[in-house]
Amino acid sequence: MEFLNRLIAQTPAWAVTSLSSAVRMLLVVLLALLLLRFMRAGVRRFEHYLANGRDPSESESDKRAKTLGHLLRNVAGALIVAVATLMVLQELQINIMPILTGAGILGFAVGFGAQTLVKDVIGGFFLILENQVRVGDVAQINGTGGLVEAINLRTIVLRDQSGAVHVFPCGGVTTLANLSKDYAYALLDIQVAYKHDTDEVVKVMRQVSEQLRLSATYGPAMLEPLEVIGIEGFGESSVTIRVRMKTLPLKQWETAREFRRLIKKAFEGAGIEIPFPHRDALARHLAAEAAVTDHVNTRT
Repeated sequence: MEFLNRLIAQTPAWAVTSLSSAVRMLLVVLLALLLLRFMRAGVRRFEHYLANGRDPSESESDKRAKTLGHLLRNVAGALIVAVATLMVLQELQINIMPILTGAGILGFAVGFGAQTLVKDVIGGFFLILENQVRVGDVAQINGTGGLVEAINLRTIVLRDQSGAVHVFPCGGVTTLANLSKDYAYALLDIQVAYKHDTDEVVKVMRQVSEQLRLSATYGPAMLEPLEVIGIEGFGESSVTIRVRMKTLPLKQWETAREFRRLIKKAFEGAGIEIPFPHRDALARHLAAEAAVTDHVNTRT
């Protein structure tokens, strides 16, 4: 201990100060890394808590957890890095007050001049806070439909069925239709010929629906029996019967496709006709009439 005190006493003051500053900077960096590690662990636990919540579907909870977790990681990580950077600059004897003042003035100027950016950020905050749409949802935004791949404070990234990526500013979202929140409906319009009894047709549809519910592949996705809304309209050669099936999110399309396949087979077996437009070819008859008309006009 006496040797250490003697060594410190013989060491120049600037060296002691530099060493002390370097140690403090190292501690700040290590503390920042430790906080980032704890933050990531806390976000994972938060995501796990949300995924095991009371939502009716596990996939719904997962999507909400991923969306909020991504936002928390970005915000908390940026805050920790910013504070650690300011503390390191202070240890380097750099006056951070002008930096803070300049940042405040710059932030005010940017906020005043970039009103659209502020609008996008506020819009994104409320989109996430109100749980209107999550990563993994299928949604229609401003008339464009697709899979939500990312939700940021400023933008929503949507990929449509053709693979094109659409980026929408959150402040510019005027219409948003979430097609996969909590549950979905497979809505179908079935057309049959006028000669058939619609009650018998509905009976066949219900039988097909029950067959689909007993399927090991499609049955778990169906939440309720077939709902017959009724006769939707009368066409030139058909009656339109509208039905719908309540399904899990994102399962409505494949369930509807399988229902159409089974309906066609059941209608063929029951002798129920699915009408299609008919067109009679009268070209020769019309041509003959035109020739006779021209001949009469010429003679007269």
